[in-house]
Amino acid sequence: MKTYEFCAPCLIGVESIAAGEFRRLGFENVRCEDGRVYFTGGDDTLARANICSRYCERILIRLASFPADNFDLLFDGVRQIAWEDYLAPGMAFPVKGYSLRSKLTSIPACQRIIKKAAAERLMSKRHTAWLEESGPAARIQFSLIRDRADIFLDTTGTPLFKRGWRTEGGVAPIRETLAAAMVDLSRFRGDMHFLDPLCGSGTIAIEAALKARRRAPGIERRFDAQCFPFVNPAVWSAAREEARAGEMPSPAVIEARDIDPACIRRAEANARRAGVADMIRFSVADVTKSDLSAFRGVLVTNPPYGERLSDRESVHALARGLGRALGSLDGKSVYVITPDPEFESFFGHRANRKRWLYNGMMKCSLYMYFPAKASAHVHA
Repeated sequence: MKTYEFCAPCLIGVESIAAGEFRRLGFENVRCEDGRVYFTGGDDTLARANICSRYCERILIRLASFPADNFDLLFDGVRQIAWEDYLAPGMAFPVKGYSLRSKLTSIPACQRIIKKAAAERLMSKRHTAWLEESGPAARIQFSLIRDRADIFLDTTGTPLFKRGWRTEGGVAPIRETLAAAMVDLSRFRGDMHFLDPLCGSGTIAIEAALKARRRAPGIERRFDAQCFPFVNPAVWSAAREEARAGEMPSPAVIEARDIDPACIRRAEANARRAGVADMIRFSVADVTKSDLSAFRGVLVTNPPYGERLSDRESVHALARGLGRALGSLDGKSVYVITPDPEFESFFGHRANRKRWLYNGMMKCSLYMYFPAKASAHVHA
């Protein structure tokens, strides 16, 4: 059986969560680096990783790793890869990547060199002077970090955070992978009351419902590797059957509220496409005028940020209103992601713990409040 080394890029701060998921799936040699998780396995692992991963952005096969502080070394390293084993005749092979702290800083130049090296290898092996690229794509990715090149084949295609059910986001959407990570960090289980009082397009509540139902996030979508000639096509149906067999009903009470009726309509439509509309109660409500003092359960939310909505005063008023609505945090687990360093002051409670996470390119704090420990009150 073929064995590959896989690399799964993820948002900074999510690595340990993604690694834990891969270990639970039984993957081998799981290890973390900044923004990446590595593991090994065969075709079945490739299919299961794409279909089941909640937290990673894509699944890559690492084909080579070598020093490359000049274009000759980059060309030679790429040309040594057995591209004929991975790319069928007629397949397109676009190249993309990035460079950090390396002598080779021009991304377009690196793309051209890598494309040329792979093409020359293929033409040599196929005894042709021309390569047709009218077929399906096998995307080549590269990273240059401290003058070391890693060359990957992307098995995913459209990123994993694009589950397929969110056709419209709100004003300030959150990635599905980050929402899933926040749900995981909240220790939400399928027998609890869950609330997002600022739900926007419903992403956090939907990810909570998918987790409670144990529904694999990629079970309904396609992946680039389904067209790869070296991957056994039977592994995809087997992985989907295994994932469906693991689904189960959940007694969780999941609520999603927003002040904007248009957001609630979008969220309801997204939940229907995700197959969890029956699990979530949507309602129009202003959290600053709500009484959540009797709430007992898990609250996870992504309030609008001043950096994105250009209104710091209203952001602070919203944090203050959320704190008033909740009152005492006894019996409540509260998780709020924001880049605002003053959040605790306006919310009125000092977090038990803060964790750095990135929402896209924006560095945020996840303010974490645990019910087992009384949080200290602070005042703006």
